[in-house]
Amino acid sequence: MDHGLTVGDGVFETLKAVNGSAFAMDRHLRRLARSAQGLGLPEPDLDQVRRACEAVLADNPMPLGRLRITYTGGTSPLGSERGDTGPTLVVALGTASVRPDTTAVVTVPWTRNEKGALAGLKTTSYGENVVALAQAHRNGASEAIFANTQGLLCEGTGSNIFVVIGGKLLTPPLASGCLAGITRELVAEWSGAEEADLPFDALDEAEELFLTSTLRDVQGIHAIDARPVAAAPGPVTAKAMRTFAERAAAHPNP
Repeated sequence: MDHGLTVGDGVFETLKAVNGSAFAMDRHLRRLARSAQGLGLPEPDLDQVRRACEAVLADNPMPLGRLRITYTGGTSPLGSERGDTGPTLVVALGTASVRPDTTAVVTVPWTRNEKGALAGLKTTSYGENVVALAQAHRNGASEAIFANTQGLLCEGTGSNIFVVIGGKLLTPPLASGCLAGITRELVAEWSGAEEADLPFDALDEAEELFLTSTLRDVQGIHAIDARPVAAAPGPVTAKAMRTFAERAAAHPNP
């Protein structure tokens, strides 16, 4: 009867956990609160969330893990209307594996709606991502890339995308409808990337491309729709990878 299960009325965060310590906890909790506000959920008690994360991490030590915070509308009627019992908080931890330095992606015909009610929110309504990612896997890729309704480059199912054009590192702006990724934010700060509206065919013109996400960190793209990308990882990507690894190791809660 939980509204997160019956209608996807919930928000979540995924954090990378290394040897029992979660990376960028403060930034993730701030985004959790923003997503909850955007969905109209009660403001989460971030101290309680932090304590729950610490307890789960302490009880499940592992070298590399995926820490998942889920915050939903709670027990509710079997419809879109919320109940009045209050929200549900669940914290879980699963194993994760180190990603390869590069990966293949595919483009998909479906679009992100940059004007939608959930645009920019990290909600549990992930049905579109499930369908798109399944198509990527059927085609030997690990990610699917969306345009938005204006035909502009937007994001992956669970990642942000960066391109190098004319030697400049660029990424779609939040107004494109993409998620305000924590890794995206840090890479932009640490590597000097600029936001820019990019046509979808920028994927074909780019000299280098890479994905960012909590568990990918910075991951180069070596093929798009089975078409090889010449530089993977190219020099800009390789530098972004090194910078992120060094800065993240030095500042676990940047």
